[in-house]
Parts: sequence; C-alpha cells; structure tokens
Amino acid sequence: MDTLALRNYARPAEWDGAPLVDTDVHLNLDSLSTLFPYLELRWRDYIVESGMGGLASDLYPANVPNLYLEGSRPEKGPAGSNLDLLRSQLLDPWKLQYAVLNCTYGVDSVHNDDLAAALARAINRWQLEEWLQQDSRLRGSAVLPLQNPHMAAAEVEWASQFSEFVQVTVPSRSREPLGRRGFWPIYRAAQAAGLVVGIQAGGISGNPLTPVGWPTYFIEDYVDVPLAFQAQLLSLVAEGVFVEFPELKVATIEGGFAWLPPLMWRFDKDWKGLRREVPWVSRPPSEVIRDHVRMTIQPLDDPETPEFLVDVIDQLLCDEMLMFSTDYPHAHFDEPVESMPRGLSAELQSKIMAGNALATYRFK
Repeated sequence: MDTLALRNYARPAEWDGAPLVDTDVHLNLDSLSTLFPYLELRWRDYIVESGMGGLASDLYPANVPNLYLEGSRPEKGPAGSNLDLLRSQLLDPWKLQYAVLNCTYGVDSVHNDDLAAALARAINRWQLEEWLQQDSRLRGSAVLPLQNPHMAAAEVEWASQFSEFVQVTVPSRSREPLGRRGFWPIYRAAQAAGLVVGIQAGGISGNPLTPVGWPTYFIEDYVDVPLAFQAQLLSLVAEGVFVEFPELKVATIEGGFAWLPPLMWRFDKDWKGLRREVPWVSRPPSEVIRDHVRMTIQPLDDPETPEFLVDVIDQLLCDEMLMFSTDYPHAHFDEPVESMPRGLSAELQSKIMAGNALATYRFK
C-alpha cells in the first residue's frame, strides 16, 4: 500500500505553528459488506438475498479523471477508505488539530425506512469504532435516515452520546426542501445536543438535478451543485427553522460560497416586499444566514485575480462564516497555498483556518 505523502500535498511552511482544522474530509466504505458486523442478521440476510449493491454517492464517480488526488486510492477499496492513508497523506503532513469526517454513502436512496435507519446506525457505529476512536484528531458526522425524520431524530440522539460526533449530515439534493416542518424533529434534536447540521453536497432524491430537468453531461451536474444549496438556505430561512431553533448551526459542505452575497441581496430585497407572507422572518434574511450558517471553502471558486475573491468575501459582511477544508481525497488545488483564498488579513485567515470551526463545533 502506498503510504507516502502525496506530492506537494502538505501544509504550507508559512502556516507552521498555526492551528488548522479541516472541516470536510471524506470517509468512504470499502463495500456494503463492511457494515455486516454492525447490522442485525436479518438485515444481512436481506441484503444478500435481494442482491443489493453498494450505495456510494454518484457526485464523484470513481473513474472520472482528475477528481481524486493521485495516489489517494488504497490497493483495495475507494479513495478515503483507509485510515493509514488518511494519517500519512492528510493528518500528519497538514498537522491538523482536528479533521471532521463526512460519509456520503447514499442511505437517502433507500425506500425502506427501517433498512435506511439500520444502515445509518451501522455506518455511524462503523465510523465511531474503526475511525473516530482510533485517532484523537478525528471527529465524525452522523449519517441520518432522512426518509423518516423521527427515525433521523433518534439517530441524532444516539450520536449525541459520543463526543467524537460533532455533526449530523443531510444531503443537499433532498426529496423536498429541508426547511419543511416535517424535518423539524431533526433540528430539535440537533439543537438540544449541540450538534451542527451539515448539508452535504450530493444526494439521490429522484428529483431532477436542475430546475429545468435532467442535465445531459456530468459537467452540468457538477457545476450545478450550488443550486441545491441556494434552495436549501432559502427554505430554512423562509420556513422559520432558525426562529424555532435559535441556537441551531448549519454548515454547507462542499457547495462553495461565492454565490452567497448576491443570493442574500436578492433575498433581502424581495423579503421587504413579501415579508407579510412569512411574518416570522422578522429581520433581513441575510442577518439570519450570517448568524446561523457556516460554509466550508472547498471547492474554491478562485479567479486568477485574487482580489476578486477577496471582494466576494468582504461582501459576506461576516468574518465568522467560512471554515477551512481540503475536501480530501478530492483534487481541488495543485499547490497547498491555493487551498486558501489569497490576500486575506492575518486575522481573517486565522479565523478561517481554525477559529470559526472551533467556535462552531463541540470539539472536546
């Protein structure tokens, strides 16, 4: 097995000594059978007898070139499925204080609520015992059976027992907008537990991936990823989630952030004329978003002129929103220095590198 550090993939020397938290590191299953030790016998038999295949996310197809770091795939299994590689390629060379793992297994594609709940619990037990408890730098995101919000809330409560879990995740491409009141048991449980609700790029909802139907090419699918995040933030604010749950924090994971300033401008403008439709939104939506939403920075929309991106960040009008991420093992930058926006003040860079994550998650 290749356990060597990836070429040019390590913390920039000028960051030495500074705290660094990676808020998006991918955790992938070798195969569905990996979960068998964590499933009841009836579910193991069900999976075998039905010929059920894997549920890997299709957001990053395994064989599409240039999507994964060269050398990040172990001899057996997909990239992101081996703890030794994670240590040697990310945790050690980047000198991370913490790394938040996100598992994008497609539990949301299962139509059997009970099976989805069983798979979610198995995934969470697997990552707890075989990953999180094996390295003190790792923190986890519990997978939820979103098909049944009450079962999902029970999974939030289960995960809250373990300090290794700092987040629960739901897919950005959900069956319906995440602000809907049917999902509120999840947010109630997350707020009570002090867990962040992470909205993770991807999901297998069965809905078209764009507002005008299905795209033809993968490049359309990939470029369209932020559209789902925009719809989800609109829903969370307009439905009153943050009014009902004033302590709740939501993190958008792997959806970019350069689109947010114009979205907030338009949301504020139209809210002034339509606010009587949503009277519980008693202050500008942009203020609600700044208070409750945090965003990982990769994939970074990085123009050739660094000042353009700095202008976008200034337009957020909030230094607490952005959190450092590599999105390992996905390949988003050629040189480590490109993992951060260039031209930031030292204070803001420090907040993005670690301060905002440390203030958001319940690291213990």
